[in-house]
Amino acid sequence: MQEQSTPRRPSRPCPECGKMSQQNSYPFCSSRCRAIDLNRWLSGAYILPPPPYNTDEEE
Repeated sequence: MQEQSTPRRPSRPCPECGKMSQQNSYPFCSSRCRAIDLNRWLSGAYILPPPPYNTDEEE
């Protein structure tokens, strides 16, 4: 029997440094770039915008 293998993701540029991504730290090129991105999320450097505020008063 042949084992089903999961398809590999295509390599793409690392969002931190631009080097090509590696399978073990996808979508980053290394654990260092992955840690840098995580630190930015945890420190509040990345924020999601709040939902739009509706000024119309609906009754």
